[in-house]
Amino acid sequence: MQKANVNFVVDAIAFVIFVFLIATGVLIRYVLPPGSGHFSLLWGMDRHQWGQVHFWIAVALMTTLALHLFLHWNWVVGMIRGRASEASGSRLILALVAIIALVALAIAPFFAQVEHRGEPPHKLRSSAEGEGACDQIYGSMTLAQVEQQTGVPAAAILRELGLPLDLPADARLGQLRKQHGFEIEDVREVVRRLREDVAPAN
Repeated sequence: MQKANVNFVVDAIAFVIFVFLIATGVLIRYVLPPGSGHFSLLWGMDRHQWGQVHFWIAVALMTTLALHLFLHWNWVVGMIRGRASEASGSRLILALVAIIALVALAIAPFFAQVEHRGEPPHKLRSSAEGEGACDQIYGSMTLAQVEQQTGVPAAAILRELGLPLDLPADARLGQLRKQHGFEIEDVREVVRRLREDVAPAN
């Protein structure tokens, strides 16, 4: 295959990948916005899974651009050097400094210290006790997490809600709500009632 044809194929692939990168970016920004958690699904995937797709599309684009740069390397070097003159060396040094600065800026966040403001939501939920534990039941939680947080068995919650007892413990409340038509507040009320029922025995 001639070099011109190779360049065309590489550029066409890069363009297609770029379109998909934009599409997935818009999707996780507007269709599955922050806060949709694990219970809003599109084609069977939640926001976090689409984020993984977006990431690997970005990796594919960077790989394709690296190949594009490799195929045009002689042209790039020629443009940087320009015609042989006293300024050729200065242009080369300036280009090298610019590349080093760009790479340093790109990797700087990986060496910066992450700041934490308060506790993450899952830690707040796991540390909640008493009535607060019931109030802090959310659709992003699994049945197992509700049981761990409140001390109420998942099987008892399913029974009170009239749901099949063989539902998996890692099923998220948001998904179950869509499938079986209950509300998260119903789960909170059931947990409160079950905790009150066992309170005299404690």
